[in-house]
Amino acid sequence: MAKNYIHDKFYLKSDLAVELYNGVKDLPVIDYHNHLYPKDLASNRKFENITDGWVKVDPYKNRAMRITGVPENEITGSVSDKRKFFNWASTVPKTIGNPLFVWNALELKRIFGIDEILTDKNAEEVWNFCNQKLQNDGFGAVDILKKFRLETACTSDDLLDDLSFHKKATEEQNVQVLPSLRGDSILNIEQAPFSAWFEKLQQLTNQNITNLDDYKIAVIGQLNKFSDAGCRLADHSLDGGFTFCNSAEIEAANVFSKWQSKSKLNEIDIAQFKNYMLEFLGEEYSKRGWTLQLHMGAQRFTSSRLRKLAGPAGGYGTMGILCDISGLCMFLDLLESGGNLPRIILYTLNPADNEAFATITGSYTEDGVPGKIQFGPGWWYNDQYEGIRKQLTDLTSYGLLSHFVGMTTDSRSVFSFSRHEYFRRILCNLISEWVEADNLPRDYELLLKLVKDISYSNSKNQIINK
Repeated sequence: MAKNYIHDKFYLKSDLAVELYNGVKDLPVIDYHNHLYPKDLASNRKFENITDGWVKVDPYKNRAMRITGVPENEITGSVSDKRKFFNWASTVPKTIGNPLFVWNALELKRIFGIDEILTDKNAEEVWNFCNQKLQNDGFGAVDILKKFRLETACTSDDLLDDLSFHKKATEEQNVQVLPSLRGDSILNIEQAPFSAWFEKLQQLTNQNITNLDDYKIAVIGQLNKFSDAGCRLADHSLDGGFTFCNSAEIEAANVFSKWQSKSKLNEIDIAQFKNYMLEFLGEEYSKRGWTLQLHMGAQRFTSSRLRKLAGPAGGYGTMGILCDISGLCMFLDLLESGGNLPRIILYTLNPADNEAFATITGSYTEDGVPGKIQFGPGWWYNDQYEGIRKQLTDLTSYGLLSHFVGMTTDSRSVFSFSRHEYFRRILCNLISEWVEADNLPRDYELLLKLVKDISYSNSKNQIINK
């Protein structure tokens, strides 16, 4: 059985790579986009077992088990947590070559000190050992994050979520936990859950919302609550190619009235409402000094069967079409022309958009503001070895790597924070490769500052403390 797979020089293929990594490995972690549960952090929740904290909440693992033919009921259904763990243990050897194989080994070693590859042969032993550890002091949700030197975590929160847990976690657990707005619910007028969400908005704001102006006032009130709670970022998922066209307020107001009268909305209605509201929200984010994250290129609607069984974030999505760059530029230009362009982080699930997104970082700038537009880190299917290297290489070729705000987990699992180490190792090794190829000078101080800024300082200064 393989031992010492994750060793000190893992991914580090030269002395310079080792030196650079040693200079960043102990830096704190800023994770500015994740889906952790604030309530779990506030209570430093102890997980019932290893499946509870590690397998159930990881759509990557669920997806891999499906590919191997594990029945859905034994992944997300009613079978025991132990059965689900054993299904994952049997799947791990089949993930060889996939990033899950590396992540699995890295997480087990860093959290539990297990220096073996998980298989069906050692599953019983690992199950018992991890479950015993998880009941000990020092293995709550926040305790695990501290093993990865977490300094700040920005969770993803709906406009109507309770933000009190962030303050409690920050005050009682000695880590900074901040909300960030996941703003999709504000725009999704065409989706069935919008009606119930809208009713809750009226209740929370104690308003009778009868028109678009009322709606915007209610939304602004909730945005103010996010600002008061320390919010630094907003996030919108713009699936598919993100087509944008300028929409007048009167058009959006008519669509909103049409929805309130329970008339059926057509595609033009939906586009007009969403485009207007997205521009309105961009202006509001800019006023507050927030960074706007735009996630593009995903095709989330694939299997209706799996959506019913596993929910909307069950790990069955796929890459979508390329972004409509002209529409994206129109949106950014509208905000900039009005003096309302916030800091932007662009993410794409389709790596064919990489070069375009990297060049956009130089298309919209602001005097005295470094890194106004960011090409975000490899996202979702791209946060693996080759995807990370490609994103870094493309950004270096077409933009300025020195201002890049670095890695984020985009994860629901505290175990996934080992990916900051994964990223830092890949970064340091890639820089050393460029030095060996004479693309960069062998100037240790210059290079060390670069990797430190990317690993920590840029996200700290450009997002959290800006």
